[in-house]
Amino acid sequence: MTTSIALLSSGLDSVTSISVAREHTEIKLALVFDYGQRSASREIECAKKISEHLGFELRVVNLEWLAGITATSLVNTSNEVPAMSLEKISKGADPSITIESAKNVWVPNRNGVMINIAASFAESMGLENVIVGFNKEEAVTFPDNSREFIDAIDDSLSYSTLNKVKVMSPLIGMNKKEIVSKAIETNAPLEFSWSCYHGEDVPCGICESCVRRKRAFAEMGVSDPLLVRLGITPE
Repeated sequence: MTTSIALLSSGLDSVTSISVAREHTEIKLALVFDYGQRSASREIECAKKISEHLGFELRVVNLEWLAGITATSLVNTSNEVPAMSLEKISKGADPSITIESAKNVWVPNRNGVMINIAASFAESMGLENVIVGFNKEEAVTFPDNSREFIDAIDDSLSYSTLNKVKVMSPLIGMNKKEIVSKAIETNAPLEFSWSCYHGEDVPCGICESCVRRKRAFAEMGVSDPLLVRLGITPE
C-alpha cells in the first residue's frame, strides 16, 4: 500500500476523497489551510473533528500572504459572495452565471500553492501521493480542478520532488450526486464536513457551494448528515 498526505478543507469533496483513498493508501498527515477565507475557522474546526474521527494527524498551515493578495469575495468581506439557486446551476442555465460566480470566489493559484506545499511535506516524509478532492462538476468552471491540471502538476512534481510525488484524485470523474453516493458507500464523516463559503454557525444555503451540495443530497434522496447534526430541516 502506498503512503499519502491529504488536503482537507473539510468540504464534501475533500472528506469523501479521503474516505475513498483510505481504501488504497495509508494517510500519514492531512493539511488544512488558512488563507483568510471567510470560513477558515469553521473549516479548521471541522477538519480537526474529521482527522480525529479517522485517526490521522492534522496540521494547520497559515497562508497570510495569500489573503493579502486576494481581492475576491471569498476573502475580501467588503465584497458580497454571489447568491445562487438550483435554477442557475441546472442543465440549460446560462453558463455565464456560474463562470462569473467562480471568478467572484477565485483565489490566485490556490490549488497550485497548496499542492506544492503538500508535496514538500510528502517528499520530506517519504510519502508518495497528495490526495485532493477535485471532481468533474467543479472542473467545468474551476480549471484547477480538472484532469488536465492534475496531469500538468504531476509532470511539474516529477522535476521538483526527488521521489516524484503524484496527485491522487479519487473523485475526478464524478459529479456531486456521485460523490454523495460514494461518501455513503465509504461511510465518510459528512456530519463534520463544511462546504459553505461562509463561516457562521449554520450553512448559508445560498452560496454556490451550498446549493450544489443541497442538490446532490436531494437527487440522492437522502438527508445531509451535517444538517441532521445541526437540527436543520432542508427547504
